[in-house]
Amino acid sequence: MISGERLGVNLANKLTLLRIVLVPVFMLFVLLKIPHGDFIAAGIFALAAATDSLDGYIARKRNEVTNFGKFIDPLADKLLVTAALLSLVEMGRLGSWVAMIIIGREFAVTGLRVIAASEGIVIAASKLGKWKTVFQIIAILAILVQDYPFSLLHIPIGNIALVLAVFFTIFSGIDYFIKARNLIVLRN
Repeated sequence: MISGERLGVNLANKLTLLRIVLVPVFMLFVLLKIPHGDFIAAGIFALAAATDSLDGYIARKRNEVTNFGKFIDPLADKLLVTAALLSLVEMGRLGSWVAMIIIGREFAVTGLRVIAASEGIVIAASKLGKWKTVFQIIAILAILVQDYPFSLLHIPIGNIALVLAVFFTIFSGIDYFIKARNLIVLRN
């Protein structure tokens, strides 16, 4: 049996694991037809998204960056965003093509990172990738609460953030592949 200490289950990684646990809770509230379920889901999503910044900050501040954390953190991010996108598609609030662009980019960049890791290279998150994440979170939250009266006088913040999220999703994905072009070798 592997101990928690050996896996590196510290406070930062516990927050990451909390984000994973919150994914099905989020989906439960967003997909069940209960009063204010999507609003509650938005709160759960916001809490889970906040743990993404917090876990990284804590790991660096305490000098507790672990291999487990490097693996599980991006996985938790992808699970959360994918669950939210698929839920919004199911609710009819998001086109499936948008979800496919975002999810497809995540698969492609993850594959690139796996190739890089097999060569002993770590591809860190870029600033463009961080902007992508910020706009994805804003878009998801705004779309979830778009029907509430306080949603900024019905300014389409969700749509604006979604356009920016798709732009940064595509642009950051291209950027990752351009920067890692020496890892991609075409063989005949």
